[in-house]
Amino acid sequence: MEGQEGSQNEHLILANKIFLLTHPDVQDIEKVSLKDEVLSSIKSDFMASVYETLASNGVVELDQSVLDSMRQSIEDELKKLDEKIADAEENLGESEVREAHLAESLFYIRIGDKDKALEQLKVTETKTVAVGQKMDLVFYTLQVGLFDMDFDLISKSIDKAKNLFEEGGDWERKNRLKVYEGLYCMATRNFKKAASLFLDSISTFTTYELFPYDTFIFYTVLTSIITLDRVSLKQKVVDAPEILTVIGKIPYLSEFLNSLYDCQYKPFFAAFAGLTEQIKFDRYLQRHFRYYMREVRTVVYSQFLESYKSVTIEAMAKAFGVSVEFIDLELSRFIAAGKLHCKIDKVAGVLETNRPDAKNALYQATIKQGDFLLNRIQKLSRVIDL
Repeated sequence: MEGQEGSQNEHLILANKIFLLTHPDVQDIEKVSLKDEVLSSIKSDFMASVYETLASNGVVELDQSVLDSMRQSIEDELKKLDEKIADAEENLGESEVREAHLAESLFYIRIGDKDKALEQLKVTETKTVAVGQKMDLVFYTLQVGLFDMDFDLISKSIDKAKNLFEEGGDWERKNRLKVYEGLYCMATRNFKKAASLFLDSISTFTTYELFPYDTFIFYTVLTSIITLDRVSLKQKVVDAPEILTVIGKIPYLSEFLNSLYDCQYKPFFAAFAGLTEQIKFDRYLQRHFRYYMREVRTVVYSQFLESYKSVTIEAMAKAFGVSVEFIDLELSRFIAAGKLHCKIDKVAGVLETNRPDAKNALYQATIKQGDFLLNRIQKLSRVIDL
């Protein structure tokens, strides 16, 4: 299951195809070719359990002869692997025993038997001494978790990897782990931490088993836009040479980033509309589609209003290339949700900003915390008096 340098892990490619095959917005004509590709991958890797799961969910039709054939192939291969383990334990050294157990672990991963794969990886770990090799086993576990989107397994594996690094470990594996953790954070809606980890890994990216470098830049830009301030965005993203060399290859992404920074809101909205399809059909971002759309709009509306004490709704609608009714409805929702600090004067057709005073807010928070603390002390003093 391990991807070679420069190539994506085949099982993660398969997981993405299964995701698209079950996506309600993918056209039926595309699903025909996707189904053929999914079945081809399943058959070539004897993924009997995955085949049964997809069939039970109505994604593919169950062919019992195909299932029986895969099960027989699995049984034959496991028999050979067990014989190699027995031979290594009787006649060879510890290194060969570990390699034999690792081969069986990788076979279970290949056939998509998650429980057996994790069990065998633990057995292989008991035969492993070097920290680097233990880390490789954690990466295999992370890939198993990503195939099933098992966030609990991924989280525990990341924590385990960090503990291993306290014992040692090389920088190449540490940098790879940052990308795995960044992907986990993005998939669980921690975009701020994801952006930080991705930006740290831009110049050292080698995690091709997860996704190509273009996709990595795509994720980096998307997470950075909604989490970084303008100064940081300029330094770390807009002017980053690693991003500049790739961003033009990704449809709409350059326009999306640069028009936001340059305050060109009409082309920004056009690019944003083009990117929505990519986000909607991304396996890791799709569940956060609505949230991300809201956050981007919050950023861009806040940036526009930052320049004004008051501005007409018509002027703002014109700047964004949308109707007055649309911008009025949009802003009403964001103001009601506390996302934007302004108010709408419907009679005059004007937006008036009321930016919160940071010092005043801190003062009010301090007073509130002080009152809470005094109340606690008074209650405690009454208890002591009793």
